[in-house]
Amino acid sequence: MVSTDEPNAGEHGEREQPAAESRRSAFSRPLRPLVKVLPILVCVGCVLAIVVLRARADATDFADVNVAAFALTLIASGALLVQLQFWKRVPRWARLLPLSVAVLAGLIAACCFQIEGVDGRLVPSLRWRWSKTADQLPTTQPVARDAEGVDLATRTDLDFPQFLGPQRDLHVPRVRLDRDWQRRPPREIWRQPIGAGWSGFAVVNGFAVTMEQRGEQELVTCYEIRSGAMRWLHAVTARHGTLLGGEGPRGTPTIHEGMVYAQGATGIVRCLDGRTGMAAWSIDLLQQYGVTAESDRAAVAWGRAGSPLVVDDLLIIPYGGPANGRRYSLAAFDRSTGALRWKSGDRQVSYSSPAVGTLCGQRHVVIVNEDSVSGHRPEDGAVLWSTPWPGNSTAGASASQAVIIPPDRILVSKGYGIGAALLQLVADDNGNIDVESVWTNPKVLKTKFTNVVVRDTSVFALSDGIMECVDLSTGQQRWKNRREGNFGHGQILAAGDLILVQAESGEVVLIEASTGDLKILGRVQALQDRAWNNLCLYGPYLLVRNSVEAACFELPLKGDRGGPGAL
Repeated sequence: MVSTDEPNAGEHGEREQPAAESRRSAFSRPLRPLVKVLPILVCVGCVLAIVVLRARADATDFADVNVAAFALTLIASGALLVQLQFWKRVPRWARLLPLSVAVLAGLIAACCFQIEGVDGRLVPSLRWRWSKTADQLPTTQPVARDAEGVDLATRTDLDFPQFLGPQRDLHVPRVRLDRDWQRRPPREIWRQPIGAGWSGFAVVNGFAVTMEQRGEQELVTCYEIRSGAMRWLHAVTARHGTLLGGEGPRGTPTIHEGMVYAQGATGIVRCLDGRTGMAAWSIDLLQQYGVTAESDRAAVAWGRAGSPLVVDDLLIIPYGGPANGRRYSLAAFDRSTGALRWKSGDRQVSYSSPAVGTLCGQRHVVIVNEDSVSGHRPEDGAVLWSTPWPGNSTAGASASQAVIIPPDRILVSKGYGIGAALLQLVADDNGNIDVESVWTNPKVLKTKFTNVVVRDTSVFALSDGIMECVDLSTGQQRWKNRREGNFGHGQILAAGDLILVQAESGEVVLIEASTGDLKILGRVQALQDRAWNNLCLYGPYLLVRNSVEAACFELPLKGDRGGPGAL
């Protein structure tokens, strides 16, 4: 019986095998056309997604859109290469050729080029791997003239002595610019290489001070505006650099009563004699924390950018602390000796700087921290109020100033999809202060690296790189010119009813502070590379710089007959 059953079982198995194969074939046959067209569907989907992202970019963040578009482009390209493999009529070598060329081109590019940096929308710039960075070129090595005659103690009505101007509000009150740049264009006075960094110029009495990176040295430098000659420099061995943030110092020096105060990207705070550049005192914040520059980068990824604030006999700076240790929002030092006077608050630093103003009848030092905004009493640092403000100093960071609007309001703004908010301070009979929101709007004033100009009831800003005007009282957009006002992540500066725009491309544009629409009055290509540094205007003299070069232009003034200005 056994011998009889075995052949029957074999015959049954042989009948089941073709039946199973037939079922699988019947199941897979309808899917074959779908598999063949799937790469095309993926490619079309990626293209449509890119179109939708571009159409909605203004409502989100251009940098995020660019990253997503790049990823979708890679996916679509890969899908096309896969689709090519289904074209059996094309010879095998021809189907593999595009993939081989793409791989070879990628290898050659990786060997020859490296990303030097990115702009505010994360579009990379490339350089040869074997070339030096701009701050390491021989032409940028500093040579200072005799410092004799440098006078930063004598004040003038035209001085621009600190970050964002005389009052730290992006207004230059005593300069009236001519509106007609066609008839009287800006005149270039000088142009020269400069070290890396995003520091701006501070000017007193015809002498301009800035910070720059040259090789492994972080410098504070003093230039004569008339000639561009370097008159003195002070160097320390320090360097900070990241791919996204670039190289060099970020903060702008402060000039006060003949002394220069500066904070470097690695937390070295210096007080220098304005006549010679010699150090009166210096403090290394990282030594005070007991951390290295590498570990500090884990907490403040793109370098310390706070510009020192002088209030009475104090020098106030954002303080922060180690990533996993005790933190202080602000610290105040005796500006004559460097001795610590007080530390206050408990938040990590952002990339903003402190400002002082009168709110609710008393002076406040206002600071945008990593994830909050707070007001402090200048005498002892006591926290008068604090309110949350989204941010992280390693991602989605806050860099814009809080704008003090007396008697009791503060305007805050930032990029990364957060937008702006108008805050109201309310003081009770005991002096306690609460913070209320007047309005918030994530669609306006998306100031990523830049700041806003408040003029009367309007706010002007580069919102994610596009010039915009917003109603201060309501937070509603008055206009946003995407066609002519796409200046990128640059900077702005107001002079009366006019605004100077430093486009990210290096171009300087003169516009009217109009509530109706963007009105461009003139333009000049001031710089030839990415420009994130703030503008400085000293009388008719406009100082511009980036991480490669600096230049001085004489701008025509209203009522001036066109002769050269005097320093």
